[in-house]
Amino acid sequence: MTRIKRGTTTRLKHKRLLDKAKGYRGRRKNTIRVARQAVEKAGQYAYRDRKVKKRTFRALWIQRINAAVRAEGLSYSQFMHGVKLAGIELDRKVMADLAMNEGPAFAGIIKQAKAALPA
Repeated sequence: MTRIKRGTTTRLKHKRLLDKAKGYRGRRKNTIRVARQAVEKAGQYAYRDRKVKKRTFRALWIQRINAAVRAEGLSYSQFMHGVKLAGIELDRKVMADLAMNEGPAFAGIIKQAKAALPA
């Protein structure tokens, strides 16, 4: 039986790993053992931060809505309660975009929300 040399397989594995570590500083970009740890940790951060990104954007949308609503004399919570009572089914992302770019349209939504609130 002939001897099988594994060099090509290992080299491909290492090359794939080092390609992922491209742009890292120091030995993290060219030493297999250190690069493997760095790439694994980067994957953990990426996985975690895909979840954090959603939270961050929701917080941003809430801040934008709050700023626009306070100019009309309402708080964010009062506005959201009025929106729910008025039956307006727009999510925060769309409302934040309206508040930023379509002021008159958002003012109409605020007016509807105010009208739906109990006096």
